[in-house]
Amino acid sequence: MSEPLLDLQHVSRTFRIGGLILGTPLVAVDDVSLRVPAGRPMILSIVGESGSGKTTLARMILRLVAPTGGRVLLRGQDVTRLSGHRQLLAYRRTVQPVFQNPFESFSAHRTVDCYLFETAQGLRIARTRNEARSVVARAVASVGMTLEGVAGKYPHQFSGGELQRISVARALIPGPALLVADEPVGMIDASLRMNIVNAFVDLKQDVGVSIIYITHDLSTASYISDAVAIMFRGTIVEYGPAAAVLESPRHPYTQLLLESVPRIGAKWDDEVPAAGEERREYELSGCRFADRCPHVTPECRAERPADLALPDGRRVACIHHERIFGPVPHADELHRLERSD
Repeated sequence: MSEPLLDLQHVSRTFRIGGLILGTPLVAVDDVSLRVPAGRPMILSIVGESGSGKTTLARMILRLVAPTGGRVLLRGQDVTRLSGHRQLLAYRRTVQPVFQNPFESFSAHRTVDCYLFETAQGLRIARTRNEARSVVARAVASVGMTLEGVAGKYPHQFSGGELQRISVARALIPGPALLVADEPVGMIDASLRMNIVNAFVDLKQDVGVSIIYITHDLSTASYISDAVAIMFRGTIVEYGPAAAVLESPRHPYTQLLLESVPRIGAKWDDEVPAAGEERREYELSGCRFADRCPHVTPECRAERPADLALPDGRRVACIHHERIFGPVPHADELHRLERSD
C-alpha cells in the first residue's frame, strides 16, 4: 500500500501570547489527524469560523509554522525534518500555496509575467526564459487565460478574480501534486468567486492535482469538495465525504453552521458563535463545544470525546450523536441505499 500524499498525524500547535516564557499558552491546533491519498486527486475542504485554527493548520502543511506536536508527512517524509537545497526544492515543487489576497502576492511595480517566469526558473523547471515560455503558457492556459493576455501587464490591470487565477497558474508551474488554498475567494467579488471555484474543480479533473481548500464558506465547500473537515477551536469535530457531512451532519456544531448559511427570507436571530472568542475554553478537559451545545451533559464536560468512526466513512467527535441525530445506518443498509440510487 502506497504512502498517502499528505498525512497529518496528531498535529498540534501552541503559541504563547505575551512572551515566549511567561506568556499565556494559546492552542491554535489541537491533535488533528487528516489524510490526502496518493494517486487519487481530491479536494478536501477544511471549514471553520475565524479563529478555528484552519489557517494555522495550512501554514504547518506549507512549512511556514512548525508543529509543537505530531507530524506532517508528505509521501512518508516529515516535512519539518527536510533539509538541504535538494529536499526543499522537491518539497516546493510538490506543494504550492494559493493565498487569500492576490494583490499582496504581486508588487504593483512589476508586471505579473515576471513572477511566472521567475517561478519556473527559480524552481528549476526551466533554465532560461525561453525554455520557461511553454511551461508558463501551459500553466496560464490551465486557468482559462493566455500568456499573450497576461504579458507586460501590471496587477492593477486585472480584476481580483483574474489576478487570483494568475496566482493559481503560478502555483501550477512546477506541476505540484498538492495545492493549499487558504480562503482563495475571500477577497474576490461574490459575482466572480465561482470562476475560481470552478477552476479548482477543473484542475482536479484535468491536471490531477489534489487541493486543500481552506474556507469559512459552506456554500462553496459543498460545491467543490470530495471530503470536508469541520474545525472548531483547534479540533476536527466532524470529517468525512462532503455529501454525508453537509447533508446529514452528526455533530451539533456542523448542524449550527449549516443552519446559519443565509437563505432568502430567513431571519437572523442568532449568529454563529465565533470559534476564536476568549480562549479560556482550551482549559476545559471535555468537548470544545460543550459551553455552547444545546445537547450538553455532564459527560461532555468530563473528558474530550473520542474520534468515532462511523459506517458511512466519516469521523465525529460527539458522544451523543446517536441520541441527537438518530442511529447511523449499518454498512449493508448504506450499500442498499447506494444501489437504489
